[in-house]
Amino acid sequence: MKKMSLTMKIVLGLILGIVVGMLCQGEGGINFLNTYIKPIGDIFLNLLKFIVVPIVLLSIIGGVVSMSDIKKVVNIGVRTLAFYLITTCFAIFIGLVVANFLKGFIPVIDTTGAEYTATEPKHFMLVIADFFPTNIIAPFYNANIMQVIVVALLVGAAIIIAGEKADVFKSFVTSANEVFMQIMEMIVSLSPIGVFCLISPVIAKNGMQVVSSLGLVLLIAYLCYLIHMFGTYGVILKFLGHESLSDFYREMAPAIALAFSSASSVGTLPVNIDCCEKLGVKREIASFVLPLGATINMDGTAIYQGVCTVFIAACYGITLTPMQMLTVIATATIASIGTAGVPGAGVVMLAMVLQSVGLPVEGIALVLGVDRLFDMGRTVVNITGDAVCAYCVSKSVDK
Repeated sequence: MKKMSLTMKIVLGLILGIVVGMLCQGEGGINFLNTYIKPIGDIFLNLLKFIVVPIVLLSIIGGVVSMSDIKKVVNIGVRTLAFYLITTCFAIFIGLVVANFLKGFIPVIDTTGAEYTATEPKHFMLVIADFFPTNIIAPFYNANIMQVIVVALLVGAAIIIAGEKADVFKSFVTSANEVFMQIMEMIVSLSPIGVFCLISPVIAKNGMQVVSSLGLVLLIAYLCYLIHMFGTYGVILKFLGHESLSDFYREMAPAIALAFSSASSVGTLPVNIDCCEKLGVKREIASFVLPLGATINMDGTAIYQGVCTVFIAACYGITLTPMQMLTVIATATIASIGTAGVPGAGVVMLAMVLQSVGLPVEGIALVLGVDRLFDMGRTVVNITGDAVCAYCVSKSVDK
């Protein structure tokens, strides 16, 4: 009998989680799932978070060193950043256009009591300054992925410059990378259980809310997610990657299933790297592009900003001007660079976007109840965009 693939196990875990969640709706069922099932999912998520920092550090150092040329590193870095910024602008444009087209169907709901206290957003230059650590320990202790990436880039570049004098350290990095890759594979093998335990409590809690007044907004957001995944990415894969969309998504299925259930781009990173390598992406490219994307590439979150901004404006009886929409595109694109790829980070970005166009930040409370459902879909788009970029960059390097 043929052994079931990990992809099928993850999909099966996802389906069973949805079924169990629907069956356990009600206070008793929700309490049971939150008490006995969700903690197991949290353990799985904690293990993923634990492995991310060493994987990002060692993979990027290895990726930079394997290129053996600083100019090549800069070349690939520029291509990656350009890809991420352009697709993020496209994503939020899609969100704004579709939401404005369908906003007549969005019900105006009572905003009384919709209170949300937002923290003061940092200036863009302060966000950039925070990318650079003040000491060697803080980035790893705080799991600040952007700072870890900066450390990895500096170390990788230094190894190339040092040449033969750094051979011992280079061998250590290669060996350590293999060790942590093995640990990653051990954790990834638990994905079906983790997916089941993470998704069932969410479905039990939010299942009936999907058909409430926010249901249409969720549908609009997911429609935009699909348009971007199969439209924007489809065109990119066809003309830049020369890859069949069906083949691409078949290989990406494990990462997509995990992203949907965990709602964490960073937590999905180890699985995403594995899926990209199966697609033929070179190890050094995947190890460089994907960790960077998990930190600064937020196409799904950008779509969420556009849809929720239009929705909140409609609820308050406000019509966004073309200039305000351009401001939303610019602010959401910039904000995505400094936002961590963890569950709930999109809400912080949304506060910044609303403030930039003068909308009441309190309106965030209108979508907070189902934010997790938005988050699951936008995380899928985020990690898919990272993979598309890695695939296309790898193909362009081959040429």
